[in-house]
Amino acid sequence: MRIITCVMVATCLFAGPVLAQNVNFGDDSGEWANDGECDDPRFEGAGMTSTPLLQDDVLHDATDCRTAFEAGNLTLVGVGKGGIINFGDDNGEWSNDGECDDMRFAGPGMTSTPLLSEDIMHDATDCKTAYDAGRLTLAGQ
Repeated sequence: MRIITCVMVATCLFAGPVLAQNVNFGDDSGEWANDGECDDPRFEGAGMTSTPLLQDDVLHDATDCRTAFEAGNLTLVGVGKGGIINFGDDNGEWSNDGECDDMRFAGPGMTSTPLLSEDIMHDATDCKTAYDAGRLTLAGQ
């Protein structure tokens, strides 16, 4: 009976939704830091810049992004209430190639090619597989 209980508990723990970790806003070393607009492409909402989002700005606009996030004007792209990660779909050009191309993530499961904002949430299978295997975290975690 004890074994069955352990198996049931483990199944509930590992079969549930993937939860995001706490947000790491990074630093203010980006070219557009402290201009009142968040330039980090991991975020979305009214506090974002209207200029193109770049990989170089991931984790490098902390004050602007934290201020807008704490005011409720930003959320993490694809991370819902309760921290559940939405990996998106496989509609990206480089989906299903064994490497995650979504700049929201970091780790050894990532591609070594330049990351593009249009790949956010469009490489679900590769990113979820690497995340579940512990080869990825949300960028900055």
